[in-house]
Amino acid sequence: MFTGIIEEKGIIKKINNVSEQSIQMTIGAKKILEDANLGDSIAVNGICLTVTDFTASDFQVDVMPETVKSTSLNGLQTGASVNLERAMAANGRFGGHFVSGHVDGIGKITHKQKQENAIYYDIQVPAELTKFILFKGSITVDGTSLTVFGINGNTCTISLIPHTVSETVLGDKKQGDIVNIECDMLAKYVQNMLNQQFSKNEEKSGIDQDFLSQNGFM
Repeated sequence: MFTGIIEEKGIIKKINNVSEQSIQMTIGAKKILEDANLGDSIAVNGICLTVTDFTASDFQVDVMPETVKSTSLNGLQTGASVNLERAMAANGRFGGHFVSGHVDGIGKITHKQKQENAIYYDIQVPAELTKFILFKGSITVDGTSLTVFGINGNTCTISLIPHTVSETVLGDKKQGDIVNIECDMLAKYVQNMLNQQFSKNEEKSGIDQDFLSQNGFM
């Protein structure tokens, strides 16, 4: 479990192609290695990965085929910066929102504009994720906990303050770049509960969306 509060930016030092669809990465870091242990979970650009080896200056992770296919990691190259966050500690303040490190989909930055001390990004997300995105709700972009300031179809708008610009990789992102998206965990649970309840009601009554449509109610 994570909070979406980025602790530092790491550097990809090495990428090994284990197979066509799985890779092994070595990531340079400092702060997050202060209390590192084998098997620890670290969010890399919002993706929960397991530490398989580490030194005082870097750590190693294995990335399985499903993660390579469904996230932006397959586009990273040696020397690229990544957002890093250790798993949430139980003895600290909870500054962001509940983040699982399980990416829901890939978003694309369609517009970037500076306004006063903030930078606004329009991000196009997969249509199936829009039901989880709420105005003034939380969203995780490349592992960073942010607030949704606008929604237009399947495009949402987020804003970065100067601190977020300088301390995360989002400040260097430009129009056309892709980002990892994780929707609010609570919204996903509520949606799932409603879907299950709707299905149970359909089974009991025999009334479903097709029935309503055929009888002029939709």
